[in-house]
Amino acid sequence: MTMLGLSDLQFALIVIGLLILILVAVLNWKYSRARHEVNDRGENAFDEQATRKPSVARGFADPDIVDRVEPSFTSAPHLAISKLQKFAIDPRIDCVITLRFDEAISGAEVLDEINSWADLRSSTSPRWSYEGLNVDQGTLVRWEDLRAEAFYSDVQLAIQLASRRGPISVLELSDFCSRVQALANTLGAQIDMPSVSAMLESAKELDAMAAESDIQLSINVLFDEPYPWGNFDALMRRRGFKLARNGRSYEFFSNDTLIFNSADLDPNVPVTQLTLLLEIPSVAQDQRAFERMLGEGVEIAQVAHGRLVDDSGINLSEAAVISIRQHLDMLYSNLERSGIAAGSSVAGRLFS
Repeated sequence: MTMLGLSDLQFALIVIGLLILILVAVLNWKYSRARHEVNDRGENAFDEQATRKPSVARGFADPDIVDRVEPSFTSAPHLAISKLQKFAIDPRIDCVITLRFDEAISGAEVLDEINSWADLRSSTSPRWSYEGLNVDQGTLVRWEDLRAEAFYSDVQLAIQLASRRGPISVLELSDFCSRVQALANTLGAQIDMPSVSAMLESAKELDAMAAESDIQLSINVLFDEPYPWGNFDALMRRRGFKLARNGRSYEFFSNDTLIFNSADLDPNVPVTQLTLLLEIPSVAQDQRAFERMLGEGVEIAQVAHGRLVDDSGINLSEAAVISIRQHLDMLYSNLERSGIAAGSSVAGRLFS
């Protein structure tokens, strides 16, 4: 270290980096050898996924990235994942591993093994799920949730590559792949598994794309005089808002879909400012969420003797509104190009 001019910290970081690279290389070699062994026994080559091709542009990297356009564009807040949630597996945001069986296997046999992975259901673990191809579906190619009483020719397991927590780590992905490899060995299945290094790179790209699109837009209504809570509550309900469960914020729905909401307020004091918030990736473009939020802000300001302002308290100008619309068009276009449209179920998973 002295001859190379390296400090203890620099040397330690280099060693850790080399160990991670070696781990990834060993795992990739192991999975590649397993596939070659299957081919050597004369097994059929694995089919390509019959549905849902990945279409990812760039991904979610730095959760602290902030993009601002008056009145306010900011990174949306991070939310915790509390439990294993079933979802439709999608290779655009998931690492998908497929198990294929020479003879149909019962769902009960697969579930007995998977149910032992209780530690992966913790709130700190990435989302993962599993599906199967039911042999009774005939020519239909449709994945379904595993049922104990059904029989399956193929089972696929997937783990989400990125979320607002950031990209999946090498240890998390390697652990999941190792579990699925062991499951394939136990059940006597052929396995179609992507390389760990390729999936880690996809996770970084997905994380970077999402970070650029994870934008929260706000509109502020500043009241000329403090507005009594009772009057304010009555006004919001007349405008179609619903008081949230926390009793401190209001939500605006359309056809049971949350379009935007307000920042938290204190019901024990008069209201001096209302801030309306819109998470861009969570609402489809055809909902015209910004126009509706702007319209509600204008109406509330007129009734309650207020004015629309930016974060600096300066009146919101027409030029600022035009700039916001242009920025929104660009954000929606970027999401469409990435294959993850705003308001879609895939976007709901990625931006959570």
